[in-house]
Order: sequence, then C-alpha cells, then structure tokens
Amino acid sequence: MSFELASRFAGVTSSPVRDILSVVGRGDVISFAGGIPDGSLFEVDDFRAAFDHVLAHSGRRALQYATTHGEPELLEQLAARMSRRLATTPDDLQVTSGSQEGIYLVGQTLLDPGDVVLVEQPTYLAAVQAFALAGARLVAVATDEFGVLPDALDAAILAHRPKFTYLIPTFQNPTGRSMPLDRRREVAEVLVRTGVPLLEDDPYGELRFEGEEVPPLASLPGMGAQTVLLNSASKVMAPGVRIGWLRAEGPILRSIEVAKQAVGLQSAVTDQLAVAHYLATCDLDAHIGRVVRIYRQRRDAMVEGLAARLPAGADVTRPEGGMFVWVRLGGGVDTAVHLPSAVGAGVAYVPGWPFFASDPDRSTMRLSYVTNSPEVIGEGLDRLAGVLGWAD
Repeated sequence: MSFELASRFAGVTSSPVRDILSVVGRGDVISFAGGIPDGSLFEVDDFRAAFDHVLAHSGRRALQYATTHGEPELLEQLAARMSRRLATTPDDLQVTSGSQEGIYLVGQTLLDPGDVVLVEQPTYLAAVQAFALAGARLVAVATDEFGVLPDALDAAILAHRPKFTYLIPTFQNPTGRSMPLDRRREVAEVLVRTGVPLLEDDPYGELRFEGEEVPPLASLPGMGAQTVLLNSASKVMAPGVRIGWLRAEGPILRSIEVAKQAVGLQSAVTDQLAVAHYLATCDLDAHIGRVVRIYRQRRDAMVEGLAARLPAGADVTRPEGGMFVWVRLGGGVDTAVHLPSAVGAGVAYVPGWPFFASDPDRSTMRLSYVTNSPEVIGEGLDRLAGVLGWAD
C-alpha cells in the first residue's frame, strides 16, 4: 500500500531549495548556489555567552512551552530596532521560525485555491512554492532594473483582482536589484488607491554596500495598515537560530498566530531568549558593518570576475547590497542543462527558471557571492567558464 498524495503535491519529486541545500556541505564544490552567510563571520563567542546566560538564568523557562506570539524580551528588542524605520510596538509583531515560515503562514492565512498573487518577474523561488502549495495562481508583473513597474502593477490589479502583492524591494532575491524611493512612492500610491495588501519581504535590507538607504514600503503613507513586513535574523546574525518576525496591523496578526499554532505552536524559546539577550548586550550594527565591508569586496570580485569572463551579449547585475547577482546569458543557453556538468567540475549555481512565475528565461542563473573569499570566487568562476565554454 502506498500513500496517496494531495493533489497540490502531484508531480512534486524534489524542489529547487532542496537541490540548492544538497550541495552546500560538499567540500569538493565551490557553491554560489545558496544565500549562505560565511560561518567564519558569525559572532560565536557572543552567541555562546547569550545561550549560557539564558540557560543559567532562565533555563527552565527556556526549555518549556511558551506562547505562540513570541517572548516579551525579544518582541521588545525587535520593536525597538524596527522603529528606526517604522513605528512598531511588540503587539505589531509575530515571531516566526525564519522569514520563510512567515511567507508560508501568510499564504495559509490569506489564500484560497484559485486566488491570485501578483509577483515580480523573476521572484523568490520559495515564495513561489509556498503560494502554489496554498492553491494560488501567481501572476507576474512587468519589471525593469528598478523593480515592478507601477503602471503594470495598476493594470494587473485591474485585470486580476489579486488577494495580495508580494514584493522584495531591497536587494531582491534573485536579481539583487533595489527599488528607489520615487518608485516606492509610485508603487505605494497604486496599492493604497486600489486597497491591495502587500507582503513585503526584507531579509537583506541592512546589508547595504553603497547608495542611500531607502525606507520599506510599509513605512510610506497609508501602507502600514495594509502591509505584512517580513524580516529575519538569518542574514544579519546567524541562520541557525531560525528566528524571523513579521510586522502587521489589525486582525490579520491574530489569524497568523492561529496558523502558526497549527504549524509548530511556537518558535524555539531558547533561540528567542538568546537572540533577545544578544540584541540587548551586543552591538549588532558593528557586526553588520564588518560583514558589509567583507561582502562588498566579494560582490566586487564576483561582478568584475563575471564581466571579464562573460560572452558578448550576456549581462550581470551589480547590486548595492544583499547576497546575489543575476546573470542572463541569452543565445538559447539553458543553464539548467549545464548544472550537472558544473557540479561535476566543482562549482554550483542556481538555474534561473524556478524564479519565474511564468515564461521563464532559461538562460538566467543566480549566483551568491557571500560564502566565499575573492580568491575562491575567482577559482569558481574559472570552473564555471570552462563548463559553459566562456574560455573558448
């Protein structure tokens, strides 16, 4: 006897996320695949002290069941940090086990089968998965190098009556592009006028290398009440603690809390209390500043290395921050076809097609520069050039 899968899992035998993570631990492969922070930059001593403090002073509480909403100390610290850009109280927040859980919870809370979600083209592949599993129909909105086009968004809202719009306006995954302030204001005007909710994903916003800081869409006039803003400790502290959070206003927070109770009851109390202690006693801004200086060098090595190797007609983004560059080869190349050969040659990337809600450009690929030193990046690009024939 075999299990009969739900129809939403029909034909699902693997996933791009699983395939990315499968090469992360391989010592023989230089991985440009996942947005994997460099573990050598983690503040291990600070986290050791935080966990020691939690277990020494609140051990029984840390190992016990707790409320779904989140631990008060952590909510206070997160609210204070978020209030730098957008007035936030602990009651506006829900702790999640990483921002990926937040995406899933919002999908489960808002979506019925057949509902439309408007997304950028391309967009974050795990969000595509989460919304598709909820039965949604994803509609791609035209974009340029600055993000979604306001007129195209307006037209898509009129044509499709979406349940919400999902955007990553700062250092977008996968392209690395950012939406400037004027464009954000135009997008916010469209969303406020039409009343369409926004799910704004902002895990990379503090990893800025250059350019002027821009506020989240949620902070623009009228947007706070109709935006769920996602954030995470993964990219700026450490992904292993699995602490994320979302900010929202009104009854949706209670519905998301109920959805989280069904999924996992609570996020790990030990991690919540340790992150709260870390934020209270350590200088996260100084840590981010150190990481940003290193990531900037690696971004430069990746972009300049690609520019020197790419064939005529290909192009690569140059992000002002974040973790990714986006390469478009053109010329009928299918990057998915070449991936097994690339892994065999000791280098990994993510083919671009899973990031598209429709009509994928199969000549694209996403590369992450944050994991490896400039020297290793150069070696990985040499291997990639050999596999794809750029060195000929």
